Amino acid sequence: MTAHSLFHRRTLFLALAALGCVAALWLGYRWFEGRYVRAFSDQTALFAGDTLSLPASLAGPGRIRVVHFWDPACPCNVGNQEHLSELVGRFSGAGGVDFYALQKPGTHGQLPSTLSAITPLDDVPGAEAINSTPAVAIWDSNGTLAYFGPYSEGLACNSQNSFIEPILYALKAGRPVGATHTMAVGCYCPWSSPE
Repeated sequence: MTAHSLFHRRTLFLALAALGCVAALWLGYRWFEGRYVRAFSDQTALFAGDTLSLPASLAGPGRIRVVHFWDPACPCNVGNQEHLSELVGRFSGAGGVDFYALQKPGTHGQLPSTLSAITPLDDVPGAEAINSTPAVAIWDSNGTLAYFGPYSEGLACNSQNSFIEPILYALKAGRPVGATHTMAVGCYCPWSSPE
């Protein structure tokens, strides 16, 4: 074998290896994009908590109570589940906050195992008037609705753009919060089924 043909074989091998790496990266990117990247629906949602109240078994003075309103069929829930898991880890138990979840009536599904510490509710009085999900309601230690609205605004839902952490910290410090009407732009699904 001549040096010239050895050089061509080595060049061909390196070119095929580089082409294989490029193809693998492209396939990996397409897989990631198809699994994790979602189209962002730039919609405005109004959240009004006028009709919400705690179930009788939870009403009255006690710990701070957070209720997560979710629809298993809504792709927007995926974006806040990691954030919700962080909230539960940070604030539940000795953190003084109890977490509950209300699933959209008539739907089937369950929260991921990372959210198993959240207690499911069968009903929240006034929930039929909710417009959008995912949503969250927070009642203070007196049992008064302090917040109703989205977890955050925009494409991502995390502790950097969350509305929830500042409210929980304020309530834990004994400061009053009255934010039961909010409007935000983000990824939301309708709560009420079309008539």
